[in-house]
Amino acid sequence: MFKKSFTMVALILLLCIGFTASSEGAAYPSRPLEIVAPANPGGGWDAMARTINRALEIEKLYPQPVSVLNKPGGGGAVGMAYIHTKKGDDYELVVYSPPLIINTITKTYPHHYNTLTPLAKLITDYQVFIVKADSPYKTFGDLMAAVKKNPGAVKFAGGSNPGSMDHLAFCKVAKLAGVNPKDLTYVAFSGGGEALTTLLGGNVAFVSSGTGEVLSHIEAGTVRALAITSAERRSGVLKDVPTLKEVGINTTYEVWRGVFGPPGMSKEAQAFWAKTIKTMIGTKTWKESMAKLQWVTAYADANGFAKFLKEEEKTYLELMTDLGFAK
Repeated sequence: MFKKSFTMVALILLLCIGFTASSEGAAYPSRPLEIVAPANPGGGWDAMARTINRALEIEKLYPQPVSVLNKPGGGGAVGMAYIHTKKGDDYELVVYSPPLIINTITKTYPHHYNTLTPLAKLITDYQVFIVKADSPYKTFGDLMAAVKKNPGAVKFAGGSNPGSMDHLAFCKVAKLAGVNPKDLTYVAFSGGGEALTTLLGGNVAFVSSGTGEVLSHIEAGTVRALAITSAERRSGVLKDVPTLKEVGINTTYEVWRGVFGPPGMSKEAQAFWAKTIKTMIGTKTWKESMAKLQWVTAYADANGFAKFLKEEEKTYLELMTDLGFAK
């Protein structure tokens, strides 16, 4: 009886060991994927994460369940801290844009951006400056006249920290118009959705935002876009929105967005995502999302993305120094 029981126990242990070895040695990917959006729902990071999620699921490019996790706070700092707790975890992705660079320069983030594993630069977006539908500012010229008269009184909001993307975009414009950026009053939120709520509540004069975050509101007629930071006019919902150059401000401002793995992502996982992302951006689902959000696919592979980020760091350091946000 003892011998029989011992044999059964040994068999069960061997099966368990074999199952564990099989699971650990399974080809990537063999587990559900989590995509981190380091902001509240309704913002550009959230939209980017959900756009990736949608394309992966509809086009069946990832064989396991995919979910989006919102980790708002600190202009992306909470998300950055979170993704670092997932070091070496091949089943975590995170999306970022210029605040990744900006908040590294200002040391708002607990880690340098280059600790993440760059996978691909995906899109280019643009900033728009929007007011409520019933705003007294009918044109961008009206708005700038009020800003020049009393910069501190014309409050504006955005979904990123002071000295970050939404703030910097308008500061760049204001300086070219002869206004000291330090005289402006900027109200920061953890996502574009909150900034829009504040605008619709009449608590700020205008909002600086990425286009994808506000298109539905422009289309619904609850807000009006006075200017866009692209080099040329956009189409669709934005076709009647003048560029900054058209309203007398000779500048542009582009907003890239890309996807990263956590620190220490395996070479196997990186190879999978190199192939999968390149396939994803050519799919019908991806192209439909680009058209809907007025985003432009601006793909760069992992190596190209890493080089691009280094150049962005130099560019933003110069811009922030020029505007008085960095020494």
